[in-house]
Amino acid sequence: MEETGSSCSWFHGVFISSIEDYTSKSFTDLLYTALVQAKVRTFRNGEIGPERLKALEKSKVAIIIFSVRYVCSTWYLDELVKILEYRNMIGQTILPIFYDVDPSDVRKQNGSLAEAFAEFEESFKLETGKVQRWREALTFVANLSGWDLRFVAHGHFSKFIEKIIEEVVARLNQKQLDVDTFLVGMDSHVEKVSSLLSIGSSDIRIIGICGVGGIGKTTIAKAVYNLSFHRFAGSSFLANVREVSEQPNGLIHLQEQFISDVLMKKNIRISNVDRGVMLIQKRLQNKKVLVILDDVDQLNQINALVRKHAWFGAGSRIIITTRDEHLLNVLEADEVYNVEALDSIESLQLFSWNAFRTKRPVEDYVRISLEVVDYVGGIPLALKVLGSFLFGRSKQEWRTAIEKLKGIPNNAIQEKLRISFDALDDTEKDIFLDVACFFVGMNKDDVIGILEGCGFFAEIGINDLIHQSLIEITENNGLWMHSVLREMGRQIVREESIEIPGKRSRLWFRQDTFDVLTKCMGTKAVEGLALDLSKLEIVNFDTEAFAEMSKLRLLQVNYVHLLGDYNHLSKELRWLCWHGFPLKSIPTNFHMENLVFLDMQHSHIREFSKESKLLKKLKVLNLSHSLLLQRTPNFV
Repeated sequence: MEETGSSCSWFHGVFISSIEDYTSKSFTDLLYTALVQAKVRTFRNGEIGPERLKALEKSKVAIIIFSVRYVCSTWYLDELVKILEYRNMIGQTILPIFYDVDPSDVRKQNGSLAEAFAEFEESFKLETGKVQRWREALTFVANLSGWDLRFVAHGHFSKFIEKIIEEVVARLNQKQLDVDTFLVGMDSHVEKVSSLLSIGSSDIRIIGICGVGGIGKTTIAKAVYNLSFHRFAGSSFLANVREVSEQPNGLIHLQEQFISDVLMKKNIRISNVDRGVMLIQKRLQNKKVLVILDDVDQLNQINALVRKHAWFGAGSRIIITTRDEHLLNVLEADEVYNVEALDSIESLQLFSWNAFRTKRPVEDYVRISLEVVDYVGGIPLALKVLGSFLFGRSKQEWRTAIEKLKGIPNNAIQEKLRISFDALDDTEKDIFLDVACFFVGMNKDDVIGILEGCGFFAEIGINDLIHQSLIEITENNGLWMHSVLREMGRQIVREESIEIPGKRSRLWFRQDTFDVLTKCMGTKAVEGLALDLSKLEIVNFDTEAFAEMSKLRLLQVNYVHLLGDYNHLSKELRWLCWHGFPLKSIPTNFHMENLVFLDMQHSHIREFSKESKLLKKLKVLNLSHSLLLQRTPNFV
């Protein structure tokens, strides 16, 4: 397995540092064989000298098998110091294994090692600092998470080797983040932020990237991450912090992802935010980490994840992107990089890439392109969206767009972006608003199925929105929308009825939804409603609150109790997401004949009693984690 870093071309996946004649050769053989079987390119048994050091430099992971003889060998101690240098320079990962020596003795150089180090200090007293460097290297590496094999019988090595292989493969499979296809002016931004990071120094630094929405903060952070993550023992990019933290248990999910990313371990579970804070401090305080918090807007998000420099190991770097520079001042960030708009040349180039798929405007469109760029300004998101919108359109359509732009203030980004929304047909507008209000992050194919069930030509519509840069598809096939575009879509819905939420087509904001359901203020205008509560909350609403919502087609009521006659719920429902469904069975008067997607994870349901003939349009049924479930209909 070969890995490529931004500034280091990996030749070997793993370098094994051990004295094999002394440590049981059977263990090293088993480890080496398992690595090869996992298709990991591994170096071992090289002769002491330049070739061995070259192999070390070209390996992404160094496995050190500590033994008494290893720790008492001056050559291997020098190699250990070199491994630490590569860790700091190129982000090499170190995985220690303690074969016949106590990790505490290695850490403190006492016990079985005390006599050897006393001799070292006597023998090397003229070489100032040599023994001290060995001591510091041993202390540092012994503090890293590793494996203690002293009490493991030879026949039971295999289970430890499995864990080692799992972690090695995870380290080697770290991937770069996806970045926009057309990047303009990015090199300068990345260079300046990288200079502020000063990754070669051992201090701990918090860097802020600040600027208005759509200016390119996230793209810069991703580019810096891709350039640098391989130089750290662990890394995490926490995207859309603002949006995620608004969800039930959102901060806990971010903490779990953070720890899981850095430690390369799955199924991290945290019970509450305070517990997560303690776990971050305990597990990461000795690790050199790179963590990026993207789109932060509240101090509690920072406090839950990266409150203090001292939470992390020497050389760690924390990057925070935000529109609010005050948050960075409160955190006492070491440096703040304010992202400036693109200059006129860069703006024209980015616009051209999206409007013409070339670096410069085509000949007949140079002057009109300059006019558009002049009115749009140097905001990358606006240039990208409007360029994509104008791609392939006539000059008259370009002129119409310019006339609209003339009346919009320079700083009104959302209003400029709304030009592309206004040009959509009615179906595309509905798809855009549904995604903005309910489906960001959901699987693209699932959303297409739901919206096709609503009578929309969703596959064509979503592809059109992608081509116009209004939505994107993530690596795991999820729907993604820039926060500025999502806010624009939600503002369009709010404007349908500023004072009365129940007259809007879509309800997603928790307080608005609460008021509508509590006061029975819903109307036939409502087509979608989402209320996602914590598992710890128990909230009851009367089904009569839905009586007037006859056009309701999208409904999410996670961990909500609905009391009363289920005949009040709309017969037009296509998507029902009801995690924690509280009843033992589906009420007989609950109309589900038009449902396409039914998601009842973690429900209390015992028997799914709906006849399959009444679910003839159903494409997806998810009852996972419904531990009481005993029977479902025959869907064959």
